[in-house]
Order: sequence, then C-alpha cells, then structure tokens
Amino acid sequence: MPHMEKTLSSQEIFNGRVILGTRARKTHSKSFDAFSSINYPNIAAVRDGRILRYIEPEHGPEPEFYTQLETRVGLLKLIPGTEPELLEYMLGRSRALVIESFGVGGIPYYGDNAFEEKIAAMMENGVRVVITTQVPHEGSNLSVYRVGHIIKEKYRVLEASSMTTEAVIAKMMWALAYSDSRESFERLFTRPVGKDKLENS
Repeated sequence: MPHMEKTLSSQEIFNGRVILGTRARKTHSKSFDAFSSINYPNIAAVRDGRILRYIEPEHGPEPEFYTQLETRVGLLKLIPGTEPELLEYMLGRSRALVIESFGVGGIPYYGDNAFEEKIAAMMENGVRVVITTQVPHEGSNLSVYRVGHIIKEKYRVLEASSMTTEAVIAKMMWALAYSDSRESFERLFTRPVGKDKLENS
C-alpha cells in the first residue's frame, strides 16, 4: 500500500474517485470521468498520489474465489407496448431473466393478467426472475403498484432493490452456477456482497 500511495495518480482511478465495484455504472461514453457510484458514496479519493479513505469496505478474513458462471441470463427492458409474448421467447433461451421495469417496479397492464401469467409460467419452468428498475437512483419497490405487489408476494419474484442492473446480472450468473434449487439461488442472490444491497432498501 505505501508503494501504491506513492505511484497512483488521479487519472488512474477515474478522475480521482474510488468507487465500490458493485456500485459502479458507466454514465458517460467519452469522458475520462466515465463512471459514477450509484446509490452509494465514493469510498475514497486520490489526491497528490495518496489514497484518502472515506469508507472502509467490509470484507472477510480471506478472499473467496469462484471459477464458474452461468451466462444464460437475459435482460428485458420494458417500454410502452412491450408484448407479453417476449417472455415466452426468452423462456427457452434463459435460465434467469432480469426485467427492467418502469419507475419503482411497474409492470405493463393491458386490462388482463398477461404479464403476470407469463412471469408465473417462467417461474414454474425453473427460470429465476428478478425485477429491477430503469431509473438509476433510489432503487425499486414492487409493493407500490398492484401488479408488482402480486408477482412478488404470489410468485416470489425477487427484487433488486438498490442494486444496479450490472450487479444484478453478475450476481445472478454466479448464484445460478452455485445453486441447485430455487431456495439456494434465493439464498445466494439475497446475500449481501460488497454492499450490492443496502439496508432498508
């Protein structure tokens, strides 16, 4: 660490800001200051070649290494007019699906329960479903709207809360590779890793 403090420059850590990996999202395509910390403060800064720590991340006594990922994870970004049949298409191609919903967790409702039924069918076929939000800050809350509340309580759809979509996908790939049941997947997915989920989120 002393050697690192002497050699680091502000350009090596995105404009002098140190971001927790599970909270990082690329928010600018061309700027050097390309990444932002989502729903969590920067954990440190680099000034004059030295690291100034604001937050000491929690960690175990020893690192844990994993060598497997299940990459059959799909991502569906909802837009007005999204057809429920898209879920059927993804059912045969994914072991897990992330649905980026409207606002805090809105699911399309066209006067019937088509979306709810398609999600239920995916769950019954062993596909793991996690609902997140397209909005970068403040996270999801499926309990706000009726449809979101139903699919969470009735079908045990998981919720991303304040996790970024990037963190959700990576965590699902890991949890799928190391679980053999719905219960073990849920246990791994809901286990906090690197502050990917916040308390009371």
